[in-house]
Amino acid sequence: MSSFRRLFILALMLVPIWTVVARGQDRVDSSTLDHKFILGFQGWFACPGDGNPLGGWGHWFNGRGQATFDLLPDVSELPAKERCETGMSDRENRPVEVFSDQRYSTVLRQFEWMRENGLDGVALERFALGLGDPKRLARADRVLDNVRRAAEATGRVFFVQYDIAGADAAAWPAAIEADWLELMKTKKIVDSPAYLHHKGNPVVGVTGPGMQGDRPSTPEQTLEFLGQLRSESAAAGSMITLFGTVPRGWRTLTFGPRTEPGWAKVFRSFDVISPWVVGAMREPEDIDRYARRLLKPDLAEARRLGIDYMPVVFPGFSWSNLKNDPTQFNKFPRRCGRFAWEQATAYVSAGATMLFGAMFDEVDEGTAFFKLAPHADQSPPEPRFVSLDVDGCDLPSDWYLRVAGAISRRVKGEQAEFPR
Repeated sequence: MSSFRRLFILALMLVPIWTVVARGQDRVDSSTLDHKFILGFQGWFACPGDGNPLGGWGHWFNGRGQATFDLLPDVSELPAKERCETGMSDRENRPVEVFSDQRYSTVLRQFEWMRENGLDGVALERFALGLGDPKRLARADRVLDNVRRAAEATGRVFFVQYDIAGADAAAWPAAIEADWLELMKTKKIVDSPAYLHHKGNPVVGVTGPGMQGDRPSTPEQTLEFLGQLRSESAAAGSMITLFGTVPRGWRTLTFGPRTEPGWAKVFRSFDVISPWVVGAMREPEDIDRYARRLLKPDLAEARRLGIDYMPVVFPGFSWSNLKNDPTQFNKFPRRCGRFAWEQATAYVSAGATMLFGAMFDEVDEGTAFFKLAPHADQSPPEPRFVSLDVDGCDLPSDWYLRVAGAISRRVKGEQAEFPR
């Protein structure tokens, strides 16, 4: 055997297996957000018996045993060992089952769905509320490991997105800073070839500052936090690109944000901004109005500031079981996928070059894009669940993955039509 051939074989042996697999599957470019459709990934679903440190249910049922989700996932592809019995039966007396993100094989399958449909990857939600609880943190860390491995294996990308919902008003900045440095220095998360970078630096997302509701923050606190996160990251070995999920009225301090003048500077301190619009529109005219009155002026302001702008697309909304309120059932109808498609096409036509999908797996609030139960007879009589035929459409379980794939092609400038 020649020396060259021996060296070649040795080199192949030293290449990580995931690298070979990912290249064979057209690995997504992890160096930029440009021309990508990134979906939010909650990853918070857990079941009794899945080994999660907290035990019990995670985001499927509350402490009283009541279902808190409005969409039923399609688990027909999962082997029995990955399915979780809920104790509920559908209208044909078949068991209703769900899944756990604590299992790598389940998360990997979801990333394979992304690959099969041409989706780029995810922003993994990581909640400041749980960072100080060792058991909650261990559960979140397992999901992060699962997402990292799955992204690497399938050639998708991911980045970490912190959310301050429900967090302690004084403690959340230090909690996020400490956690991010741990992920950088100990877990080496940004060294993963699947970790998304933009403008040369790893992307770190922050959701919540300046929003109304349960996300405590002040302008001064948030500005100090963002500065600290930048400087501490640089000291640890890497500058960062800050991605901010902001209120849709970030530019004018109207339509949803807190209105203290200091927030204007905060929102303009991010490198990428993504205005949150879930629940802000329902009909086609609402989409057109938003694109004309807010999105286009937003884009112009972002370009003037040198900030990138990533509009949010959501397929529908329902949280009647989460809120125990029947009036919230199918509150924002999906219209068989047209609702999400119309948003995406309006935003790209207005000049957007990147889009955020809310969300890949959010069944609590009915915004999930992944595989869902197609027919009402697959749901129990009570409580009510939104099936894909709720608006009179006979759709396959992967319909919204197909819609998302078309949106992904659209934002890349490729020929893309609404699925048939």
